[in-house]
Amino acid sequence: MTVLQPTRIGVIIPARDEEASVGRVVAGLLDLRFEAGQAAVTAVVVCNNASTDNTAAVARSNGAQVVDQPQPGYGLACLTALAAMPKVDIILFVDADGQFKVEEAHALVDGITKGADLVIGSRTLGAMAKGALSIPQRFGNLIATRMIGLLWGHDYTDLGPFRAIRSDALTCLAMESQTFGWTVEMQVKALQAGLICTEVPVTTRVRVGRSKISGTVQGVILAGAGIIGMIVKLWWREKRILQNKHELKKATG
Repeated sequence: MTVLQPTRIGVIIPARDEEASVGRVVAGLLDLRFEAGQAAVTAVVVCNNASTDNTAAVARSNGAQVVDQPQPGYGLACLTALAAMPKVDIILFVDADGQFKVEEAHALVDGITKGADLVIGSRTLGAMAKGALSIPQRFGNLIATRMIGLLWGHDYTDLGPFRAIRSDALTCLAMESQTFGWTVEMQVKALQAGLICTEVPVTTRVRVGRSKISGTVQGVILAGAGIIGMIVKLWWREKRILQNKHELKKATG
């Protein structure tokens, strides 16, 4: 694998009704300065995902390219933004709600430039403000990462949305999820593809505004079902592929 230097960084921000925070997130990302010659943020694409407020206008006024996706869905928002992303070397994903310190993107990018394919910003390993994650979120995160460890032997600590991945590696993963299964799909497919996956601690603050996931019972249920369902789907698909290969080998002698 080739270590990337210098590096063009593209940022994907899915956003739904985040007018109170998206501007600071975008401005902070565009203000990031990396070591000379190492990396630079060359594009920030915000997907305005069925917002009913001024999210799009605020993001655009702070320097982001904005694309609209009227159908709600976290994964769909990411896919829509990716389709508009110009050619870059690293894709950085971050939420628009202000939970993360954008300057900690340095650690994520450093992980990629030093040889990793996928770097997860782990909320579990970092400092977390009281109330930043709800009890159902913490429990669901624990169950999902334990399932991945059991099925694929890799000890993730988080499914954190603050993450970086090589753009060519992301293309090879052929992402599909249009909902809350997006993050876990990326992490499992990366393991299945034999990519180098690491984690770095990130700070988690209380988000601005109400969460679309933990803020409602329906959101918690849908997110949990989407995540666990994606893990089972990818495990079953892998099992069938291995079974078909075994049967083909037996048939051909």
